[in-house]
Amino acid sequence: MKPKVIITGGSGFIGRSLARYLQQQDYDVISLDNSIGIASESETCRRCDLLERERLIHLLCEIRPNSIIHLAARTDLDEKANLEGYDVNINGVRNLIDAVKAAGSVDRVLFTSSQLVCEVGYVPRFDEDYRPNTLYGESKVRGEQIVRNADLQGITWCILRPTTIWGEGMSPHYQRLLLALKRGRYFHVGNAPLFKSYGYLGNAVYQYAKFLDAAPERIDRRTFYIADYTPLSLREWTTSLACRLGGQRIVTLPKSGSILLAKVGDLLNALGMKRFPFNSFRLNNILTEYQFDMSETEKICGPLPFSIEDGVKRTADWFLDKS
Repeated sequence: MKPKVIITGGSGFIGRSLARYLQQQDYDVISLDNSIGIASESETCRRCDLLERERLIHLLCEIRPNSIIHLAARTDLDEKANLEGYDVNINGVRNLIDAVKAAGSVDRVLFTSSQLVCEVGYVPRFDEDYRPNTLYGESKVRGEQIVRNADLQGITWCILRPTTIWGEGMSPHYQRLLLALKRGRYFHVGNAPLFKSYGYLGNAVYQYAKFLDAAPERIDRRTFYIADYTPLSLREWTTSLACRLGGQRIVTLPKSGSILLAKVGDLLNALGMKRFPFNSFRLNNILTEYQFDMSETEKICGPLPFSIEDGVKRTADWFLDKS
């Protein structure tokens, strides 16, 4: 009998590719997602909002999965008032744990968190060294704390923190970057290479599959990052993408000019032009390097199947096909 895996958020960016990959690896995969209409439900796709506690418990007791890969979350940074907007990241996790216990069949859960449990640029010294600077990040901290405090005796679990994952099927937010590169509207900020721990989608999917199959004693109650092992140069990565997309040569704007343009963007955003693509927040994200020690993830997953060049080609080809 095939091992039965539930992916929450199975219609999302990582979830879609992960479901296909696991099916190819002979898993019986069921996706749970609140974006699936009742009329579209099937044996492999079931509608469920994680905040619907009783329905979630009913589904897990009915399906009786062996493993859960938890990806469902609200992931934008738009909420500014309070944590209630990110309730699925908090009480959704609590409800999932209750459903796992009720099902009685689950022996492994991969809980997806986020690198943003710490502000960009801060590398935590230990698993619970939290330093969020957004409500989204705070909601993922709360979710991790719920997992760590849950009584999941006899169930292997770990927490996975994806960094910036890129690739075919990216959200409209990241597609705007590809469009800017294609149209020659992207610019480098200064001449520094700016190294960042990004992860190509195909490698992230491969890593999730490896954690699903890893020996329990190697991953149980531990926290790992999901990213490529070697940080990429933002300058080289965007240059490669622009070339593959047929865009113009990327110009370089001095840091001082970029700061000025970002302040103009702040003003335009404040006046209601929310879609103006450049502001101080984005400039800070561009200029902030982050490099995580990926050695523990590498010990579990081994060599990754795709190079950065592979990812650039596949991503650009996908974007050009859909444009």
